[in-house]
Amino acid sequence: MGETHITGIIPARYGSTRFPGKALADIRGKSMIQRVYEQAIKTLHRVVVATDDQRIADHVKNFGEVVMTGVHHQSGTDRCAEVIEKLAIHSGYIINIQGDEPFIQPEQIQALSLVLDGFTEIATLIKKAEDVDELENPNVVKVVINNRNEALYFSRHKIPFVRQNSGSQENSPVYYKHLGVYAYRTDVLSEIASLKSSMLEKAESLEQLRWLENGYKIKVVETNTETVGIDTPADLERLLMNPLFFGR
Repeated sequence: MGETHITGIIPARYGSTRFPGKALADIRGKSMIQRVYEQAIKTLHRVVVATDDQRIADHVKNFGEVVMTGVHHQSGTDRCAEVIEKLAIHSGYIINIQGDEPFIQPEQIQALSLVLDGFTEIATLIKKAEDVDELENPNVVKVVINNRNEALYFSRHKIPFVRQNSGSQENSPVYYKHLGVYAYRTDVLSEIASLKSSMLEKAESLEQLRWLENGYKIKVVETNTETVGIDTPADLERLLMNPLFFGR
């Protein structure tokens, strides 16, 4: 198929109910968005920050590429779709990297890149979930997969539901949680951005269910590396207290 061209896009907005301006939050001398960008550029040749805020745009210009987008987008996927139109990127793949995960590892992005063969429509990262609190937490999205490493369903509930416990470890299900890093083939990104919101999406508040409902296949790639998202100032304080992340 030849070389696959991959562009990383980091959606970053200023407005956040729980943490306004978190993209510019200082993490030991660097902003959160700069740390995300520096991790992504270690493995991708081109990384673009997509923002609707001039303050973020002015800051990013000091270290990387930035594109201004509209303020109306409901998701990072929609923001990525506007970027590919503005930059006239109509082939290859886009990797949508969360702007609030400053210590995402290049190896995770690289693992996702390896399945982008021209046939894959959408791909994303998953990780085994063994912590009981995670499995019961509706903010941690769970996923069930088929034998082809494709997502069957995503849910905020613990899935699969085990009706009867056989007592056999061999028959115990493996639980996976979803890590919100997506790769899209560019033509597919344009298509899914134009889809109307679906019933399952509204029920679970998960945009990827809209894609499954419309027949798109989502390839999953398992990682053993944890990601750390920052949703609140308290999350950032906990991160700053943990020296492990600054040894990465």
